[in-house]
Amino acid sequence: MKPSILLQYALPHQLLSRLVYWATRWTWKPWKNFLIEQIVRRYAVDLSEAQTPDPAAFEHFNAFFTRLLKPGARSADPAPGALLCPADGRVSQAGPIRAGRIVQAKGQDYTVAELLASDEDAAAYADGSFITVYLSPRDYHRAHMPLTGRLRGTVHVPGRLFSVAPAPVAAIPRLFARNERLVCHFDGEHGPFVVVMVGAMLVSSVSTVWSGLEIPPYASRVTRRDWSDQAVTLERFAEMARFNMGSTVIVLLPPQVGTIDAELRPEQAVKVGQRIGSLA
Repeated sequence: MKPSILLQYALPHQLLSRLVYWATRWTWKPWKNFLIEQIVRRYAVDLSEAQTPDPAAFEHFNAFFTRLLKPGARSADPAPGALLCPADGRVSQAGPIRAGRIVQAKGQDYTVAELLASDEDAAAYADGSFITVYLSPRDYHRAHMPLTGRLRGTVHVPGRLFSVAPAPVAAIPRLFARNERLVCHFDGEHGPFVVVMVGAMLVSSVSTVWSGLEIPPYASRVTRRDWSDQAVTLERFAEMARFNMGSTVIVLLPPQVGTIDAELRPEQAVKVGQRIGSLA
């Protein structure tokens, strides 16, 4: 195993993420402007799409990282039966879930039950389909709904915070089922579906539109919240959550709800709202 991958196991994931959390909210202008300028230059961030295109106008680095886009910068596929991409980024993997197992990378997989922290919840997805979208530092960091759904519940699953860059994903077994994550269960017109916000090293903070900041705090045990009596319904293409730094979004569909397009390939660039599949 490469030294860079071995280091992933040794680093104090949560401590580093806590330090980054506070550092990215420091409003001292020289500091936040330096961080923003570094990311814009190093990752060729396209600020022409941003509602606030001036990098110096952001209150702190996290405000830049979670920036809104201009109206019309993203649009939903007009076909009513199209499933929409939940995030800007690149496809890590996509395709069928085979006997309850999800492909992580070549030679690596994990179970739906591990990801959702529930054998019962996993049963509906045993022969469904999935897409995993990796968000890099240059991307828009808000997640949107792949289809209309009513929030049934969330599950905050404790774990590590391994990097979700391509090299660790290819080398660390069951990475997405080991990282801290927020599992969001929805009920749609045709049945249930899941959107999972996976945390990662330095970039583990997650907020939702229905309850604000969810991570941190980091969990010490699996924490379930029932939202079924709150009437939280989000329309297709609506914003649902954001990474206060970037990471990975995973969508799971049971076969009676829909399928992910077979043409999607690893490393394919995708954007919020584009078609990634179709309703059953």
